[in-house]
Amino acid sequence: MVAGQIVSRGVEAPAVLRAMRSVPRHVFVPEGERARAYDDSPLSIGRGQTISQPYIVALMTELARLDPTSRVLEIGTGCGYQTAVLAACAGSVWTVELEPELAEKAAKTLAVLGVSNVHRRVGDGSLGWPEAAPFDAILVTAAPADVPPALWDQLAVSGRLVIPLGTSHQDLWVFTREPDGMRRESIIPVRFVLLR
Repeated sequence: MVAGQIVSRGVEAPAVLRAMRSVPRHVFVPEGERARAYDDSPLSIGRGQTISQPYIVALMTELARLDPTSRVLEIGTGCGYQTAVLAACAGSVWTVELEPELAEKAAKTLAVLGVSNVHRRVGDGSLGWPEAAPFDAILVTAAPADVPPALWDQLAVSGRLVIPLGTSHQDLWVFTREPDGMRRESIIPVRFVLLR
């Protein structure tokens, strides 16, 4: 998976590649999907949500430019796979999931894997996690039409927001907070479930 789907598409950050090799993707997907866990595609995880294709998980993690001291906010825990990859690359992860059932399953899987640097919450991800801000990186794993204002406010100076934007047409964007404003870069077209 890592060689054929990720390195071949240009992801090269060593910490990201180590995380993608070490986090067992199959334990995060429903039993009926496990034969396809390492396929180059998103998979259903229930409640109308998906686990992103491996390349997108790796790309978004690389775009966040994490180091072992980074404080990361993830909007949309889902099954917890992206969470686990972030946790392997960063110091601490705060993750918010709207669906209680998915949040509980993700928490159990992360606990089984011994991931201990993740703080989790059930709630509206568009509000972020203000009392833990500011964050060095914010990753959003569902697409709003526009960036939720609370996320701007919770991004540290020099921090990076990695987010899919759009409804019928979506692009993956990176916003970097600078002392005098926000720098933005469009990366690739994507398809995510909508942020609710």
